[in-house]
Amino acid sequence: MRVCHTIDPVFDDPNLIGFGGLPAVMSLAERAGLHDLVDQHVTVPGSAGANAAVKVAALVAGMVVGADSISDLDVLRHGGMGRAFTGLRAPTTLGTHLRGYRFGHVRQLDAVASRLLVNLAKMSPILAGVDQVAFVDVDDTIRETHGYHKQGVAYGYSGVKGLNAILATVSTPASAPVIAATRLRKGNVASAHGTARLITDTLATLHKAVATTAGLVVVRADSAYFTHDVVAAIVRGRARFSITARMNKAVTKAISTIDDTAWTPIRYPHAIFDQAQQAWISDAEVAETGLTAFTSRRQADHVTARLIVRRVKRLNPHPKTQGELLPGYRYHAVFTDTTLGLVEAEAAHRDHAIIEAVIADLKDGPLAHAPSGKFTANSAWLALAAIAFNLTRAAARIASVTLGRARTATVRRALVNVAARIANQARHWRLHLPRDWPWQTQLEHLFDTVHGPPTPATL
Repeated sequence: MRVCHTIDPVFDDPNLIGFGGLPAVMSLAERAGLHDLVDQHVTVPGSAGANAAVKVAALVAGMVVGADSISDLDVLRHGGMGRAFTGLRAPTTLGTHLRGYRFGHVRQLDAVASRLLVNLAKMSPILAGVDQVAFVDVDDTIRETHGYHKQGVAYGYSGVKGLNAILATVSTPASAPVIAATRLRKGNVASAHGTARLITDTLATLHKAVATTAGLVVVRADSAYFTHDVVAAIVRGRARFSITARMNKAVTKAISTIDDTAWTPIRYPHAIFDQAQQAWISDAEVAETGLTAFTSRRQADHVTARLIVRRVKRLNPHPKTQGELLPGYRYHAVFTDTTLGLVEAEAAHRDHAIIEAVIADLKDGPLAHAPSGKFTANSAWLALAAIAFNLTRAAARIASVTLGRARTATVRRALVNVAARIANQARHWRLHLPRDWPWQTQLEHLFDTVHGPPTPATL
């Protein structure tokens, strides 16, 4: 493709907007009760907290279209945006609002996010199949920062200086993950710190979102969360746990009791690149035994459950100079109380990696920066990023099943960031969008749904 003419850009049309799908997404937010929830729960004092519902909606709208810093929010004030929306605010005003948050106000915003997710689940099938099986995944990440003026910044477990963000997502075999809870923490905090409370909040939100009794709920996490407090919170929340076990003496001893004939060969659907061996691994074996964990605590805190072990043969590092005498293996153990079969339970736990896609999605969007020097402002920013993520996911799922599982950047390109011209014809507002837009059918369906009578989502 080549440019066929010399084109001079002229920025002079007051009726054009760059985000033709944003009115549909924000209409969905309004119908899900975003403004009412903020009015009910968020009580930021002083002038910074005035018109909180308007400012929170503006922050969310900016994140939906791709803003990843406070100054980027000025993208909402262009062309005909003032005709499509009311309550547009300058980035400085929105930044002042964020800096007005304290810890309690951030928790108020968390309450808004959880209730909004419950409402979105009633309007869009973002949790389809949750009445049969649901997976709650927990993981944390370091949001790298630079400079010395951001509160809470420290060197964490990865050796990177920044802030620690922990997420809990909910997904089903039929639906992509949504974010149920978030917390921003100091950069040097232990991964499991505060996770029990996060899981409790997530499971409470999940049970509220399900119209009927929830089916099998499995909480998955890596070895950083292999603690009694985490397991106890999962059990109290009427869920099952599937957590990577640390290779301590008790786990190693349990693995050593597995008979050589008990291993079941499995083959991964896709080969996995092993960083330690710098090789592609496609074959492995699994077996099962029992384990009583947390025996250093009092008797009442001991937990006995299944230990599912996967082993992968170590490759000979010197195949040309030295033959293999005895095969060596690397072991990966999962501590779980699920009732799934051996192979199914191991495969289900491996799918915990789905949360990494959500983290990457956030870092490709609102979480590309920690935009403020104030810790609570960044905490509020993370909570708003979760709201924007879930809102985008719900709008995409209404538009089509395919877009409902797509990355946020794909949804943004297909449904949100499409140029449009606003016109008033016979007292009726219209958005003129590009002819032959590849996702015209999906976008029309989204507009029809959010502007039509409410239709309960089918779970």
